Amino acid sequence: MGTLCPRGHSSEGTLAMPDPDSAAVARRNAAANGLARSTNPDELVAQIERTRESLAQTIDELADRVSPLNNIRRLRERALQEAERPEVQLVIAAAGLLVVGYVVFRAFRRNR
Repeated sequence: MGTLCPRGHSSEGTLAMPDPDSAAVARRNAAANGLARSTNPDELVAQIERTRESLAQTIDELADRVSPLNNIRRLRERALQEAERPEVQLVIAAAGLLVVGYVVFRAFRRNR
């Protein structure tokens, strides 16, 4: 196997991957993710706690979005809001009259 050259390439021209557990990779990832470059343990602990809280909130929001009961509740609320609109009430009334008219028509036709 070839030796490593500058910029992470081996002497054979292939890209050498750094050890994902190395401290340099951890620092680079932390910097890329906007984490503090400080080595103050109290600051790091506070930042970790903020990250945990943010992650917990995101997970709760995702769980709420995919919950079948919550989706049914949201659909019902949306349907009730739509039913309050005048144009929707007019369509519902017209459909109701159409059904009643058809039932009356069938009843008269059956009696003949």
